[in-house]
Amino acid sequence: MQELTHYIDGAHVSGASGRFADVMNPATGEVQAKAPLASTDELNRAVEVAAAAQPAWAAVNPQRRARVLMAFVGLLNRDMDKLAEALSREHGKTFPDAKGDIQRGLEVVEYCIGAPQMLKGEYTDSAGPGIDIYSMRQPLGVTAGITPFNFPAMIPMWMFAPAIACGNAFILKPSERDPSVPLMLAELMEEAGLPKGILQVVNGDKESVDAILDHPVIQSVGFVGSTPIAEYIYSRGCAAGKRVQCFGGAKNHMIVMPDADMDQAADALVGAGYGAAGERCMAISVAVPVGDETADRLIEKLVPRIEKLKVGPYTAGDDVDYGPVVTAAAKENILRLVQSGVDQGAELVVDGRDFSLQGYEDGFFVGAHLFDRVTKDMDIYKQEIFGPVLSTVRAQSYEEALSLAMDHEYGNGTAIFTRDGDTARDFANRINIGMVGVNVPIPVPLAYHTFGGWKKSVFGDLNQHGPDAFKFYTRTKTVTARWPSGLKEGGEFHFKAMD
Repeated sequence: MQELTHYIDGAHVSGASGRFADVMNPATGEVQAKAPLASTDELNRAVEVAAAAQPAWAAVNPQRRARVLMAFVGLLNRDMDKLAEALSREHGKTFPDAKGDIQRGLEVVEYCIGAPQMLKGEYTDSAGPGIDIYSMRQPLGVTAGITPFNFPAMIPMWMFAPAIACGNAFILKPSERDPSVPLMLAELMEEAGLPKGILQVVNGDKESVDAILDHPVIQSVGFVGSTPIAEYIYSRGCAAGKRVQCFGGAKNHMIVMPDADMDQAADALVGAGYGAAGERCMAISVAVPVGDETADRLIEKLVPRIEKLKVGPYTAGDDVDYGPVVTAAAKENILRLVQSGVDQGAELVVDGRDFSLQGYEDGFFVGAHLFDRVTKDMDIYKQEIFGPVLSTVRAQSYEEALSLAMDHEYGNGTAIFTRDGDTARDFANRINIGMVGVNVPIPVPLAYHTFGGWKKSVFGDLNQHGPDAFKFYTRTKTVTARWPSGLKEGGEFHFKAMD
């Protein structure tokens, strides 16, 4: 049985708390490794190392810091397959999905290579008589991130790349369910030239999370996960005087107008609803066709596509559409919600409850499900399922469809499929959701824009990656300077002699 480690001060460090979490192989249901769960003392040790290393890193000019990220990009590309294999083995997602996870993180690293441009301040010459004013963007110091299981490569890079580019040290607390890739990323950053102590990985659970939130040296905390935990981390971190950004749950609606290309809409829903087994915060989990005729046409297109989906282990290669969910508990929760949908009167059009994969009976595989005639009061509509389940809520008008998305407590992402520009423009302008797709089912912005939702999907006023990341990981210092180096007499300056 492999025993994983922490990564502190440039070295793999065995856990000292005596507590461990099982790291499963979701395809087989077997325990494949043990991840140490750090004590408060172990977390404090990482903070001590980071605090000692950070000032020297902050003194390195931004261009040289960017060169480390440039080298890191090369190493990521070199080791892409190795990283993806490790990611798939612990998470369960298909190999192409795993490579996509790494690629989207890599793109943010590439954006952060532009740190010298992003960190430039402002300057006003002669704001007053002999007075100049200028601003500087300076690092916070020691920063931290608490990342989820569903993107064990992408989201850590979304956090540590801008933090480090800005001159901070960063402590990463990854999910204990799939911690191997974050450890590998830390190794690659140091191979790229990052000094020891600037990026450290501390595996753990609530004890280490609370230690991060309470530690006075840690200046900022980023989090991605469920809304209840996001609220907890945001309130506790802010109470401790930290800068905090937390991203929570989602219930993403895709409105399908009568004029939409129905084949395009159906293909988009299958990819966005069932890809990665639905374990994505930007997954489409609610289809909203406008009008019963539209709904009937959409369901007719969806059913054969969903029934053809191939579910299996990542080792099956490109012949698999999605893999298992991450844990047995996740599978149990998905099936519980599916049953609640049946009990509450929704029509289960595609039933994946009895799905079983020969040779992998103990794996955490969940068949694809499609519900029709779902209503707003049902649990499958109100709750984030985080599994391969698509709910169809029929709307009788565009305004009703719009209100469904606007009235839901989550506001992460949404989409509309239509050929009508006026409808699309109205939707984009009026919807109270942070990321909007027009004929794009998963509207995740590219690295040079910011990622973030509204309402109970986010806590904090700055988003991830893009320009907001450089704002989050720096503070602005403004200097007003006057240099009385001479005395004006008779219209001329007489400068003092320099010693």
